[in-house]
Amino acid sequence: MSAPHLPKVAGIDPAVPPPAHTHAPLPSPVAHTPPGAVLQDRLAGWVSDLTTLHELTERLARTTVLDDALDELLKAGAALVGARRGLVVLEPSDGLGPTVTKGLGLAHADLGHIETVPRSVTAYGRILDGLPGADGGCDLMAEGDGLDPRHREVAARLGYAASYALPLAAESAGRLGAAVWLYDESAEPVERQRHLAGLYIRYAAEHLARLIELERARTHVATVAEELLPSRLPRVARVQLAARHRTGPRGGGDWYDALPLPEGALGLAVGSVTGAGPSAVAAMGRLRASLRAYAVMEGEDPVAVLSDLELLLRLTEPARSATALFAYCEPARRKIVLAGAGHAPPLVIGDRRTEFVETSLSAPLGMLACWEAPSVELSPDPGETVLLYTDGLLHRTGEPMDRAFARLHAAAASVPKAIRDDPDAVLDHVLRTVLPDGLDEADGAEDVVMLAARFA
Repeated sequence: MSAPHLPKVAGIDPAVPPPAHTHAPLPSPVAHTPPGAVLQDRLAGWVSDLTTLHELTERLARTTVLDDALDELLKAGAALVGARRGLVVLEPSDGLGPTVTKGLGLAHADLGHIETVPRSVTAYGRILDGLPGADGGCDLMAEGDGLDPRHREVAARLGYAASYALPLAAESAGRLGAAVWLYDESAEPVERQRHLAGLYIRYAAEHLARLIELERARTHVATVAEELLPSRLPRVARVQLAARHRTGPRGGGDWYDALPLPEGALGLAVGSVTGAGPSAVAAMGRLRASLRAYAVMEGEDPVAVLSDLELLLRLTEPARSATALFAYCEPARRKIVLAGAGHAPPLVIGDRRTEFVETSLSAPLGMLACWEAPSVELSPDPGETVLLYTDGLLHRTGEPMDRAFARLHAAAASVPKAIRDDPDAVLDHVLRTVLPDGLDEADGAEDVVMLAARFA
């Protein structure tokens, strides 16, 4: 009887035969045992192992964020080697990061204790430092001769008696880090477990290498986007400014600006360019720089500023559209003249009112042959804050727009009186209230921009 072809497992070469010790040695067959029974049992064991690997690698392949992939790797590895706790340390050998330490069943303080052990005396530390014996292996705390005292002390404190480490290395990226699992008793994985864990780690390392490159690209785009935004807000008499910016994972085109203008005036702007990634970030930078120039020349007429910006967009970015809002502020007179192009209305927050500013409906820039919309005048009372924002704040709620606007209004109305004289505190309160449970984190699905101006 010919052996069946082994099924292909994601990331695993089916041509690599599992070792003969996949299962514990079977007792010698007695005379009445069918001739093919032993082979059938071994084939069943191989198929079971391959099925397990297939399921674990499929789960890992579905992760798209580095942090989630590390969690999955730790859980799968623990199941394969029969451990309960573990940690993974990412330290790519090219020195470009990211450097991450992630634990399974270990508190932050536990990881801190482990980091106090000299790396050269642990199997995973030798992997990270490229020292002799960097192929991993098992450390048994019971083998006292030559065991580092600090290593023994930390193991006793955390209650583990052995550890098993494996290197994380990819063909394309080299050494990425190490994973180590901790045993509560003096034990080590059997040869079958080592084999399965080795196959899994081989696939996991390649997957992590791809996610690391993606994480680096996201970080690079986010850094460029931050550099294109104001490094600090200007100081202008009779007005306090604050801003918040959250960049999506691909890097988006949301932006804000605040610039002093002649005769003590102040220009405030927020906007959003369609698309994501480096091209959207570059377009955002060009659009913001152009708006600054137009604001200096004719800022007292926001409609003219946006009209010039629309003409520039049609000539230089014909396949792209953008929303924008520009406000010309005279703080001494507490007077604002603003115009918007397809943008969400500002929100006035004060002791006696919390209301959206009524603006005329208009299309985004680049959507019509010629953009034009009337401007709106606003006179905030002393102590009131005018909030400008991009629609990413609304989209991140995951609710229909009418409910998202209602949620924003409720959040602004609930700002405690004790912090209403601090625009930074107002922004933090609104952001946490509109986007609870981590929705306000920097790597959310949508860019978020908020710009607050409190008038004295």
